[in-house]
Amino acid sequence: MTVDFLKAESPTDISVSSARTCYSSKGIIEPKESENWKRKPFLLDSIFKSGHHTTLQHTHITMLITGMSRHLIWRLLHSHSFYNSEQVSQRYAKVSLENMHYPKNGNSDIWKNFYTKRFSDYQKLTKLLTNPIRESLPKFRKKDAEKKAQEIARYVLPQGTEAYLYHTVNILTILRYISTALSLPEIQDEARNFAEILEKNLLNLDVNLKPLIEFAKKQKTDFPNNNLDKYRKKGLVFDVVGDLDFEVSENYAGIMRNSQMVFDSGILGGFSSYIKLSLSADAQNQRHRRSPAIRPLLENNCKEEFYLPSVLSKVPKALDIYKKSIKESYQFFAEQTNQIGFSEAIYSLPNAHLIEIVERNDFSSFHHKSQMRLCFNAQEEIYDIVYNQVQTLLNMKIIGAEKLLPPCGVRAIHNIHPICPEGDRFCGVKVWKLHFSEYKR
Repeated sequence: MTVDFLKAESPTDISVSSARTCYSSKGIIEPKESENWKRKPFLLDSIFKSGHHTTLQHTHITMLITGMSRHLIWRLLHSHSFYNSEQVSQRYAKVSLENMHYPKNGNSDIWKNFYTKRFSDYQKLTKLLTNPIRESLPKFRKKDAEKKAQEIARYVLPQGTEAYLYHTVNILTILRYISTALSLPEIQDEARNFAEILEKNLLNLDVNLKPLIEFAKKQKTDFPNNNLDKYRKKGLVFDVVGDLDFEVSENYAGIMRNSQMVFDSGILGGFSSYIKLSLSADAQNQRHRRSPAIRPLLENNCKEEFYLPSVLSKVPKALDIYKKSIKESYQFFAEQTNQIGFSEAIYSLPNAHLIEIVERNDFSSFHHKSQMRLCFNAQEEIYDIVYNQVQTLLNMKIIGAEKLLPPCGVRAIHNIHPICPEGDRFCGVKVWKLHFSEYKR
């Protein structure tokens, strides 16, 4: 794994100077004024240990990360709200057999054989599904058939598939990574390696961070053992508060989506959802950072359940390959769990593996999410989940639920052109002219 930091000014100079500025009657204290200030170590330690952490959030670090498993990204990097990522897409970029993570205690030959088989299945599925998918696409989108086939084929790829990404967080979040990585419930070796790399890079950036790093390493993180039994019977939508009685103005319809910045009464109402979805879909779902969710420890509820894309029913040979691939992955996972433990065997779980989450949305944030995920270009699995959430809200007679539409639907109401903002990625269907019940994919 490699993690490169793009260079920034000294984080501790910025942190201490921003703290000093709060009590300055002479204006802004610039970072260079704290570089050699004799009380800098004392003030830095004092404000950090007293919990005044906002001063560490002024410095953001952009990391260029390669060689990190998809599972570590899901479990750590994208499981919170304080980040921004641009990650190579398994939907649209071809996966390489070279980009696989090998568990520390696993037999490399056995794992290479496993990865080779899964990669072969991925290639076969892509080839088998390309033409059937092409036939279903409008003429101007037929060139995208192979990429959409990859989107389905990627479900058989294991969690050990590596990714590369831009990842931007503040200094406080990096310290929390270092602290939390030491207590992850899965893939501990890779997580600790990541924490060590972060520590090294932070010290190269600013040696004055060392006391803060040492403090973070001693903090214990307890991952909550979320028992979802009490939520399963509640259904897809429950604990609804209020209605969608706010005005869906151009703040919601415009490209800037200023509704995310100019809060209205939509944030006062909302609902919870019990959702079962694949690891692959949840990796996308996590990107809606204002729709937080709780996730159980996988080891406590790791059943052989997996997502089955609808297109496979139209291609029997592809369906057979898909099911066989998933079955073999579960068999290998069980064998490796016995040999090297659950924590590292987890790399063999397929993307299609189903997990449970309980998610909370305020209505304003869900309106944004529904726009993104009701677009026909969205990942099919998440589209179906969000569609069913909206349909449930409609069936519950929640006032204003009819406002939950894809971007083209919201823009059409406000006569904003182009109605579809996707340009040459337009799906080819004038969805905004249809009733909600008519555009179930």
